[in-house]
Amino acid sequence: MTTRERAADDLTGRARIRDAALLEFAEHGVKGATIRGIAKAAGVSPALVQHHYGTKEALRAACDEHVIEVIRETKQEALRGGMANPSFLGIAMRTALPVQRYLARALTDGSAAAAVLFDDAVAFSEEMLERGAPGMAAPNTDDPHGYATVMTGMSFGVIVLHEHMSRALGADVLLGDGYPRMALAMLDVLDDRLLSPELVAQARAALKSMPAPGGRPLDEEDR
Repeated sequence: MTTRERAADDLTGRARIRDAALLEFAEHGVKGATIRGIAKAAGVSPALVQHHYGTKEALRAACDEHVIEVIRETKQEALRGGMANPSFLGIAMRTALPVQRYLARALTDGSAAAAVLFDDAVAFSEEMLERGAPGMAAPNTDDPHGYATVMTGMSFGVIVLHEHMSRALGADVLLGDGYPRMALAMLDVLDDRLLSPELVAQARAALKSMPAPGGRPLDEEDR
């Protein structure tokens, strides 16, 4: 076997181990997952897992990096016009499903990378809103960062609450038939304007006049 062939086999082995670890960490958490269990799921020996990654913590860090990169690439492809390609959504869903399961656990179990992941998603969303994208209107807000932060929290919140969402919809929203129904409902929510302009104006004025801890209205704190 040539050096290049061995390198290719190593890359394939590393990816297979990482993908198995994504599912094991999602299912059992970092504390519950084991090198032996990950090796079994990947169809390799525990020694090979340690050869590629050394420790479970290093493998977890590799999973965090992979998840961040998948999210970035998927969003960037969508912004480049991928949403207009009929096959893009299917490919993106198949790629994202194991990532979403992993995210659901990582965002709530104290992952060191969870803050990086969330902040990166907020920054990407804010950039997207500022530069625009095909099919998207400019947001009507005087606080783009707050807008992007809340939008990211709502998006990740659906993933974190996937068990409740699945129960309410009667199907798994991450790995089963519940995903299209959930996604269609999300589109409906984004497309609708439930509040009248008058009610929005009243709520906005009331919120901006709420006193901050120092006693001044919030809008004064922002000036």
